[in-house]
Amino acid sequence: MPPVLILSTGGTFNKVYDPIRGELVIDPQARALHTIAAKWQADLAIDTLIHKDSLQMGDGDRAELIDAVRTASADRIVIVHGTDTMDQSARALADAKLGKRIILTGAMVPFHIDPVEATANLSAAITHAQADDAPGVYLALHGFFGPHETIVKDRRAGRFVRITP
Repeated sequence: MPPVLILSTGGTFNKVYDPIRGELVIDPQARALHTIAAKWQADLAIDTLIHKDSLQMGDGDRAELIDAVRTASADRIVIVHGTDTMDQSARALADAKLGKRIILTGAMVPFHIDPVEATANLSAAITHAQADDAPGVYLALHGFFGPHETIVKDRRAGRFVRITP
């Protein structure tokens, strides 16, 4: 089976504490991804792309993401993305009709604070990337997997839920 490409755009998943600035910042090396992937036998390739909190992402960033997916040789792509605007990027990717299996995931708690959520979500995304050939844009978060329009962030509850579109 060809490798699964993991594209990191930043997001809370990749935040680390910067003791100089006294705040959480995006780790441009995506060490959380490398730490998790180092323990697995699956054939994975990791590329870091945007290095932003998703609230800072704009249309230009989404165009860069679409171009990276379009030009990637991989047909199975997992995108680690911030959860606040993941839905916007998923819609943009779906509208681009790229003909690839694209699964977005992320975490609401940084891996370096509590690795459980990020590890579980990334595990689910990679598993689903390999489980089927069906192209499309999907989300894998909080034990849910499905087409991007069927899983949304419930901001009041602080978690993702499945909906019927």
